Amino acid sequence: PIEMEGTYPLPEAQLDRFLFCIRVGYPTEEEEISIVRETTAQAHDEVLPVMTPEEIVSLQALVRGVPVSDEVVRHAVRLVGATRPNTPAAVREVTDYLEVGASPRASQTLILAAKARALMSGRVHVDFNDVRALAAPVLRHRLVLNFKSRAEGLDTDALVKRLLEKVSAS
Repeated sequence: PIEMEGTYPLPEAQLDRFLFCIRVGYPTEEEEISIVRETTAQAHDEVLPVMTPEEIVSLQALVRGVPVSDEVVRHAVRLVGATRPNTPAAVREVTDYLEVGASPRASQTLILAAKARALMSGRVHVDFNDVRALAAPVLRHRLVLNFKSRAEGLDTDALVKRLLEKVSAS
């Protein structure tokens, strides 16, 4: 990261409170042209709310009400548990490269995000694919890499990919 002088990385406990870590690349040329045009114009359109606070709370309740089978919850917990070094559930192909694995908050986040994904996909139930599709954004900032991973050029996305290969959805 650039412009980090005088700042400090967040501790793991604080990073764990963020829902996702999403990678945002550079815009395409056309997207950047649009950005430049919209941000350098003389007048800006009025910004209007798209929903009320009450509607947001209602949607949050709707997400929490989406049913999840015990099997899908167990799969989410197994994925997260497999990241924890020196535990019976550890997947060595992953944990050998980690200082710290994901906490139970990652399991909670994985299920809540999977519920939202299911609703956004027009479904009223969560399936294994919802959980697996969200594993990287949920886990990438919760896994603390060790020296071995950095020395071998592995990042958290590579480890999440290994995790998904090793922990089946059955």
